Amino acid sequence: MSTGSSSTSSSTREINTYKGHERALRANRLGTVGLLLSVMAASAPMLVVAGLMPSVFGVMGIVGQPLLYLILGAILMLFSFGYAEMSRHIHNAGAFYAYIARGLGPTFGAGASILALVAYSSMQFAVYGLLGFEVSAIFDQFLGLVVPWWVPAFAACAGIAVLGWLKIDLNAKVLGVLLAIECILVVIFDIAVVAEPGPEGLSMAAFDPASLTGAGLGTALCFCVAAFVGCEQAPVYAEETSRPHIVVSRVMFLAVGYASAFLALSAWALTVAAGPGSIVNLSVEQGPGLLFGLTEARLGGTFTDLLHILFVTGMFAALLSFHNVVARYAFAMGREGLLPESFGRTTRKSGAPAYGSVLQTLISVAAIAAFALTDDKPHGDPTVPVLRQFTWMGSVGALGVITLMALASLAVIVFFVRRGAGRTHAPRLISSGLAIVALVTIAFYTVKDFGVLIDAGPGSVLRWILPGLMGLALVGGLVYGLVLRSVKPEVHARIGLGNEAFQLDKAVAEAESERTPV
Repeated sequence: MSTGSSSTSSSTREINTYKGHERALRANRLGTVGLLLSVMAASAPMLVVAGLMPSVFGVMGIVGQPLLYLILGAILMLFSFGYAEMSRHIHNAGAFYAYIARGLGPTFGAGASILALVAYSSMQFAVYGLLGFEVSAIFDQFLGLVVPWWVPAFAACAGIAVLGWLKIDLNAKVLGVLLAIECILVVIFDIAVVAEPGPEGLSMAAFDPASLTGAGLGTALCFCVAAFVGCEQAPVYAEETSRPHIVVSRVMFLAVGYASAFLALSAWALTVAAGPGSIVNLSVEQGPGLLFGLTEARLGGTFTDLLHILFVTGMFAALLSFHNVVARYAFAMGREGLLPESFGRTTRKSGAPAYGSVLQTLISVAAIAAFALTDDKPHGDPTVPVLRQFTWMGSVGALGVITLMALASLAVIVFFVRRGAGRTHAPRLISSGLAIVALVTIAFYTVKDFGVLIDAGPGSVLRWILPGLMGLALVGGLVYGLVLRSVKPEVHARIGLGNEAFQLDKAVAEAESERTPV
């Protein structure tokens, strides 16, 4: 057993391992701003406004979408009170599964690890479909070139693979520039709408609780939760963050608060621009083109063209964010023995989780290829890349993240109660309990209404198969955990411990060496 130390001064708070940097992410790479940009990029404001919001308005018929973002923001704040407190006690790139393992036990941690890989990968697959379709349309419109949607999707995958090997602080700078430009352009649109509202004026009808009606309310909740995905990812970067016990929780609250306000304002601006009475029909007719049509009428063609370009770069930023998260989950799982040991290594130069990054790239290529091979529609038809790959994968991925949030909230309660700190953390435990009720309710109605999302009849098996993928991932992970407990108990015992397991090994090795006569 290797015993070479790579520890540093305690003042740097570097989280490292005695086996050297190949088993450790580089500490102190991200501060508050860098971490905030990294997690917010996953929500991709332009992607949500142009891609997700028209779907909720049109496919699900929910006019009160702005109100949904405020409600979900409140629910995620409740979730964050307990989750953020866990981040002060546990620093692990496995985040969700590490917290769940420490609260509910290693077997549940194994189940959550597989669920997290599948859920976040599904979210990334979804974005590849929409990005490919949008870039294909841009080539068609501006250059007159016929390029299948899967070509730019594969090209984006290659670009993400390269960036995934670079330093996380460099990635944060790329994400920060793209995110800032996106937000500025969307705010300009919001201001233009207020200055020049639609035929119904500055109506506040979208904030009326009565507007929360429609056949797909449950799925709309799931879809809108997808707009917040990223806010919960801050603990994934704890090992690469300066002062993680402070910065991680701070970033979580900032991200949830900002996302809730920004999304509610932008969704309201869309209803004002089109008119609350017309927004559903207009969304059905124009789909992802809704934002661009409303923008061109107020800000002209040049601004709209720029918006199209930033729509693509925003999706690229989201892809990079998801890639970084999945690669770090794979790294944490490799470090603890849930995946082959090679996945628990980082590159010598950048400290990036190299093998986890390669794994995610290969899986993404396979997913894009699978959808491309089943696309028998004519060029420019959005059925496969948008209505299937983006909508289906985005929804099942969001369902998986909701499930992880609910399990993590339960783990928070058990973790602190078992340690005799239930009374001390009573407000956080109560908020976690309320979050569980809300998240389980959303998950239930999402599964119940899933047929609305995919436009399937009552007898369609897809309405159960697609959400069932997340249940299968969780159950498969639980079975895997039980097998490890029986076959490899030492690996089972490590689940969720991260670098702490290696420090324990080091202490045992040192104690044995002291007892061994020279």
